[in-house]
Amino acid sequence: MDRIDEGAGARRWLVALLFVGTALNYVDRQVLALLKPTLEAEFGWTNQEFAHFGSAVNIATIVALLFVGWFVDRFGVRIAYGIAVTVWSIAGMGHAAAASVGQFVAARSILAVAESVNTPAAVKAAATYLPLKERSFGLGLVNTAPNIGAILTPLLIPPLALAFGWKAAFIVTGALGFVWLAFWIAGTKRLVPVDAVPPSRAEANWAALLRDRRSWAVIGAKALTDCVWWFLLFWTPDLFNRVFKMNQAQIGWPIAIIFTMAAAGALSSGALFPRLLDRGLSVDRARKSSMLFYALMILPIPLALQAQTPLVAALLIGLALFAHQGFSTNIFGLAADIVPSGRVASVMAAGAVAGNLTGLAMNELTGWTLDNGVGYWPMFAIAAGAYLAATLYVQLVLPVFRPAHA
Repeated sequence: MDRIDEGAGARRWLVALLFVGTALNYVDRQVLALLKPTLEAEFGWTNQEFAHFGSAVNIATIVALLFVGWFVDRFGVRIAYGIAVTVWSIAGMGHAAAASVGQFVAARSILAVAESVNTPAAVKAAATYLPLKERSFGLGLVNTAPNIGAILTPLLIPPLALAFGWKAAFIVTGALGFVWLAFWIAGTKRLVPVDAVPPSRAEANWAALLRDRRSWAVIGAKALTDCVWWFLLFWTPDLFNRVFKMNQAQIGWPIAIIFTMAAAGALSSGALFPRLLDRGLSVDRARKSSMLFYALMILPIPLALQAQTPLVAALLIGLALFAHQGFSTNIFGLAADIVPSGRVASVMAAGAVAGNLTGLAMNELTGWTLDNGVGYWPMFAIAAGAYLAATLYVQLVLPVFRPAHA
């Protein structure tokens, strides 16, 4: 009994540490979007230049993700994730030393490269160390972390920047990573894989991965839906500034509402999938039914552009991100369910490459539409249909699947 309790305790520590690490990941990412007005005044960026800046970060992430899966699969979650958080924390603090746009982009690109380890490492950790019924809830909880980071960041960073300057915001958020690192080193020593066998570090063969329909189910679903997440994460603060004339000090509350709802979406997915299993559905039907539920929920998002108040807009965008995070948690769960554990990180990295490519395209489209007077409606129309398209795609690629670890 003591050994069982000890194993459960180690798994709870793992989920908690992945949660906090992922939250820090998104705090560092969102600082840039929230400080856009200040940084525009500092560096003189146009909307299109700001879009190019986001694209440069996407490109750095894409290049990194070509190697991240191998890195995590080869060295394991403990070492790979610890190194990644160390590097991104240093890079985050390095923004404060930037004296030119080029130096700022360099610091941001290094941060993006290190942060690209986060999702492949988290999904591999779940597939390796969490039993099937714990896995979905664990992934759902971890997938709330970006939203917690996105809630706290607009509430804390603008006042911090106004009081102490924008450089202080980057120094404080970067330093938090080193606090986390001490807990990670101490808290993951006693982890045991669910099959009691050390996870394979040689199975992630790219030729086999790319021949496998299971890999393409995950990659395609990420490509179709991640672009919506990157668009809303990067441009939502600007939307409230542009459409509702909210300044940097006012913008925190609608962003907090949006990402609170997004966090609830991830948690709901972690609860919905086990409930469907308990009702007798197969893993295949439970997973796909859950995906369809969230795909239908995001359809009203274009109505946010017609909203008369920032509260109504925040609620509609929040509902969309509730659906996105529920759907995204199902993609993570799908990967952990169907992909052999030795290549989970590599498949998630390949999916993240696809998602960053479509996110780059969405960012560039947004910059062009704003500078040419078209507005935000094309991106909101894409967002409305993306998740139904992804659900249909998964069904076509994998009409029926069975768990890889069954």
